[in-house]
Amino acid sequence: MVVVIGSLTALLPVFAEKKAPAKDVERTSRHKSGRKNVPEFGGPSSVGGKLKEAAEVTEPRFRIPVIDHVIKPWFDFKAHANRKLGLSFNLDYQALYQVADESPGEDEAAAGLFRFYGEWALFGRDTSHPGNLVYKVEHGHRLGTDISPEDLNLEIGAILPTGDSFTEFRNSSWAVTNLYWQQRFLDGRITFVAGNVDPSDYVDTYGLNDPQTHFQNLAFLTNPTIAMPDQGLGAAFGLMVTDNVYVVSGLSDANGDPTVVGFDTFFDDNEYFKHLEIGWISSFERRFLDNIHLTAWHVDDREKAQVPDSWGLAFSLTRFIDDKWMPFIQAGWSDGDASPMETNVSAGIARYFSKHRDLIGLGVSWGQPSDNSLHDQYTAEFFYRLQLTQSLAITPDAQMIIDPALNPGEDVIGVFGLRVRLTF
Repeated sequence: MVVVIGSLTALLPVFAEKKAPAKDVERTSRHKSGRKNVPEFGGPSSVGGKLKEAAEVTEPRFRIPVIDHVIKPWFDFKAHANRKLGLSFNLDYQALYQVADESPGEDEAAAGLFRFYGEWALFGRDTSHPGNLVYKVEHGHRLGTDISPEDLNLEIGAILPTGDSFTEFRNSSWAVTNLYWQQRFLDGRITFVAGNVDPSDYVDTYGLNDPQTHFQNLAFLTNPTIAMPDQGLGAAFGLMVTDNVYVVSGLSDANGDPTVVGFDTFFDDNEYFKHLEIGWISSFERRFLDNIHLTAWHVDDREKAQVPDSWGLAFSLTRFIDDKWMPFIQAGWSDGDASPMETNVSAGIARYFSKHRDLIGLGVSWGQPSDNSLHDQYTAEFFYRLQLTQSLAITPDAQMIIDPALNPGEDVIGVFGLRVRLTF
């Protein structure tokens, strides 16, 4: 049952997968990947979502013929591997630097993240019930600073990370964050996954929750009222009940750690994170653009970590207007101390520029910590993702933390960052 619920958690994004603006979907890449446009399992940060993003490309703002000539064989090789072997894969590297204008501790942080990920169609590739092996290997490391961006919030006194996912793993710099079997039925209307999954790829996702390409503050990524575990063993199941209604449910290891195998914690500790989501979409093609859903979750008492059991509800609404504007609203509530926030409400809007795939985003958030001794915290973030070439993007980012919950002596703290992403 644990496996089934964890997997189900992963499945939600299958039906909430990020979809690029409609105008972009019609365009083809200068270096085609050869990957077919098939229903994906997961949101924009999942392996399927990133492979889809890599296959939909843009009109480069800058084109350097020499570089194009050098990298073209690599893209040709990827397309050949996909056609002949059903193997899709991608490499990317991103680095984030952040600095705070006020801090009682460290005021700057930088980290890099290398990832190799893909899918291998090993069963029924050209049928309505294909089976894929999904994998992702990551290496996280600091870049010349004493802390990583994911830890900067503790230095400045903010309760939520300002640089989510840019960190070093606990036990090793290398981690296997995905290694699971994905089985589809009825052309993707039913999907099942089991193995080493990342719940944040699938639980309560929406179109702007990838920390490598969208917001950086956790307030606008995974709902901070959800006690989301790290990557670990799990399973999930997703079903399109009708053309407009979907259900996803899942279960995963509440003590997940991507640097270890995890069989001992999964089967011996019997402490699990479970979730069930019901949602409405305007159409399967726009399932990630026009999405309204309600997510219920529960996490067991974690005895060794001394974290009590908790549960909660999360609501999300996203619309895509004129293939340009994406407003969103998120709200969540939790009972227990497992998550950082008891109540959180976030809202914002993004603007896509289809010609170069640039993206501007603005979000504001209010949160009440689960620790009632702390006061409410307000957060605002603005970013502009500038797609310079097909493979290179830079993203200036500015955050404002008002009344930081862990630093009552400060009224406002500014955090300014620059993210660079290179993908092949």
